[in-house]
Amino acid sequence: MSAPVTMLARAEAYLAERRRLGFKLDRSGSLTRAFACFADASGHEGPLTSAIVLRWAKEKAMHADPFTWAGRLDALRPFARNLADAEPATAFPEGAPFGRAKRRLAPHIFTPAEVDSIIAAARALPPVFGAGPATLPTLLGLLAATGLRISEALRLRCGDLDEAGTHITVRHSKFERTRIVPLHPTATAALRDYLRRRARFGSTDQSASFFLDERSGKGLGYRTTRQAWLRLAAGLGIMPRGGHSSVRIHDLRHTFICRRLMLWQADGTEIDSAMLALSTYVGHVNLGDTYWYLQDVPELMALAGGRFEALASQFTEAHHE
Repeated sequence: MSAPVTMLARAEAYLAERRRLGFKLDRSGSLTRAFACFADASGHEGPLTSAIVLRWAKEKAMHADPFTWAGRLDALRPFARNLADAEPATAFPEGAPFGRAKRRLAPHIFTPAEVDSIIAAARALPPVFGAGPATLPTLLGLLAATGLRISEALRLRCGDLDEAGTHITVRHSKFERTRIVPLHPTATAALRDYLRRRARFGSTDQSASFFLDERSGKGLGYRTTRQAWLRLAAGLGIMPRGGHSSVRIHDLRHTFICRRLMLWQADGTEIDSAMLALSTYVGHVNLGDTYWYLQDVPELMALAGGRFEALASQFTEAHHE
């Protein structure tokens, strides 16, 4: 009699097939494999059951909160659907036993003075950090000036800055999209200056990472960047004004988007017409992701309120006529 197929073997077969279809499966893949190891170590045999899934979602979660548990269930759901095709007895928790898996908390929107203090603090950072006083100010300045995602900035290559310095090419962004991001002349000057200074850290070939670890000379990684950011942010003492417990690197992207909307409001720009351009510039796949700022960011609530009042006024005048 053959040995029963382990959950890990099922998971590995599922992940291999998904990768052949072109899916990356970074987080969902690691969670699926972690669940399979947990199920096997728990002595689970036979088809997938709701009980083992719920137990894993709560017991092995890094954070003990319903959002985390719900997110773990969502990551496992495609694997369960795949198993059900071959094993009809497969069971998975119905509905949303832990509530919603996704939430969007209001971000911290940096003031111009706070951005200036961040860049100044980055320049004064001790050189013991890989994201040191040459690299970090340029990186954070680029995020503030363009709204790039940190992952996009860290993936940049030297050849992604065009020869004229008018734009950068962002490759392999979310959903594997590529886009052209125009640069302000001040951003171009800062990037070119960094390229000159970074020559002492490593290669400036077209295929070389744009941002380098100042200790190893290799491409700068997120973990190293985050360690430097935490040291920097702690020293600034900026109190978070959004829904998060601390200010984050990603808040520079949120700040860029919100400040652009505020400037358009001040200039009298028709917001709806400009939204598509902004959404394309920052790489939003769904235009609704850009409109979200008007609804959930306190600094932009006045803008949304003003637009509503203008529409209401037009309706009232038309009604009286």
